[in-house]
Amino acid sequence: MSAFRVSAALAAGIAVLAGAPATAAEITGSLGSQTRLPVPRFVSLKSERVNARMGPTRDHQVIWIYQRAGLPVEVTAEFDNWRRIRDQDGTETWVFHSMLSGRRTGVVMPRGNPGELVPLMNRAGGDRIVARLEPKVQGTVRSCNGTWCRITGQGFDGWIEQTRLWGVYPNEKVE
Repeated sequence: MSAFRVSAALAAGIAVLAGAPATAAEITGSLGSQTRLPVPRFVSLKSERVNARMGPTRDHQVIWIYQRAGLPVEVTAEFDNWRRIRDQDGTETWVFHSMLSGRRTGVVMPRGNPGELVPLMNRAGGDRIVARLEPKVQGTVRSCNGTWCRITGQGFDGWIEQTRLWGVYPNEKVE
């Protein structure tokens, strides 16, 4: 591991332990070979239909077809115009770079009970529940302060605990 990656990982670990909000670059510690953006990082699917392949060429077999525009995915590697992504279930595949968007989205995650409704609050650390969201509800991440994220979607707008969203890192600050 390079000295840069080690020091970045230590800085991110200290930020996490201290409870301080961190940026994606501080969390990841490395940059993509093609984009010079942090890897890993969260992005979203741009299209309603995205072919996911076994490897980073059109010659590789399509093993999955994503059918949900805006779905958050994590870029875990870059090779030429291809990005290896991981979805919320942990599946890793390769997609062409133009099928991804920098738009930040998140998917609601339950803590224990898979059918648990997750409260959406009127403000960060709020005192009033404005909605209760089902697991796997998808929304646009408007901002995160390291503990709470403001998300919007069809018929909802409010704040959710950051640990209840897949599509943002713990303690990550999104502006």
